[in-house]
Amino acid sequence: MLQLGHEEFERLVIDELDLLPDDMVDGLDNVIFVVEDRPESGELDTLGLYDGVALTERGQYGFGEMPDRIVVFREPLLELCADLEDLRDQVHITLVHEIAHFYGIDDDRLHDLGWG
Repeated sequence: MLQLGHEEFERLVIDELDLLPDDMVDGLDNVIFVVEDRPESGELDTLGLYDGVALTERGQYGFGEMPDRIVVFREPLLELCADLEDLRDQVHITLVHEIAHFYGIDDDRLHDLGWG
């Protein structure tokens, strides 16, 4: 398993987030990005999670709402990847996948687009 501490992994996620196209991230409103070691279930098959209400599902959404969260799970990604380059690629894919959920794109459509 690839070894990378929490702070180093968090820096890698921030670097990959900075590389995403502006038109993908500019529309993210009231969203925070979080790095956690693993999902609550302890399983290592979930790489990321969008925790919120998709843009397409929102009715009245206004001031005072708790932010949506995009969570990137460190241990499952490290378990999956053989080297740092692979990790960067997988973090990139995970970020795009979870951001797509914010915009209301479901897993089937992501799969059709090659991101699922």
